[in-house]
Amino acid sequence: MLDDEKQQPEDVEESEQSGESEEGAVEATATVEPSDDSSGEAGENGEEGEEGAEGEEQQDAPRRQRRQRGVARGERGEAPLEPPTEPPPPPRLYEQFKTDIIPVMMQEFNYGNTMEVPRLQKIVLNIGLGEALTNGRAMDAATQDLTIISGQKPIITRARKSIANFKVREGNAIGTAVTLRGARMYHFLDRLVNTALPRIRDFRGLARRGLDGRGNYTIGIREQIIFPEIDYNQIDKIRGLQVTIATTAKNDTEAIRLLELYGMPFIKDTVEA
Repeated sequence: MLDDEKQQPEDVEESEQSGESEEGAVEATATVEPSDDSSGEAGENGEEGEEGAEGEEQQDAPRRQRRQRGVARGERGEAPLEPPTEPPPPPRLYEQFKTDIIPVMMQEFNYGNTMEVPRLQKIVLNIGLGEALTNGRAMDAATQDLTIISGQKPIITRARKSIANFKVREGNAIGTAVTLRGARMYHFLDRLVNTALPRIRDFRGLARRGLDGRGNYTIGIREQIIFPEIDYNQIDKIRGLQVTIATTAKNDTEAIRLLELYGMPFIKDTVEA
């Protein structure tokens, strides 16, 4: 019995020591766990850094491809055109006016000064679009055609007042027009006389009744495709346009003679001026 009693305290002490050792092991494991968390965080940060680097590489890849394409285009000769260093040539008709037309007009009309000789003031191109009230695309197509023909962006003309019979309200877009002056005016007249008018079907000359009594001449063109700049496959429909040539002539006789010297093909039989 005494031996058993003696052995019990030893067992208790052993159990206490084993408990303390277990608690120390738990504490040791607890102290080791933060190191595992830090290593995990470091791993996560490393993975995030790798993912960020991969994302940047993916973003840079399209840029590199675009650069390579640009270089390849440059090698093929498709690089953007450089602006011209030389100015465009002067209009041919303006040189003709100074060298040929002025002496002839001064001799025929007995002008005392070269500044009295009538000259071109402006050329106005106009397209009326009644269909624009119901068809919104007609205005865009007509504006594009007029831009190609004249080389200048036209304006949109609007109704000045409301007309009930035509279902027109004030401010509605009903047409487009462009005014040419200077070098563009002479270039357009050159193309009109020498290229566009000969392309009219059954063309027999221009009538002289297009004058208004103040030296201005108006031509009505039924088809815009007479101008070689217009591609027949790119238009939506055939449209006509009005061309008005404004001069500084005092009467129709001077205006007719001026336009004849420029090369306008008037009918020779009719004499109304």
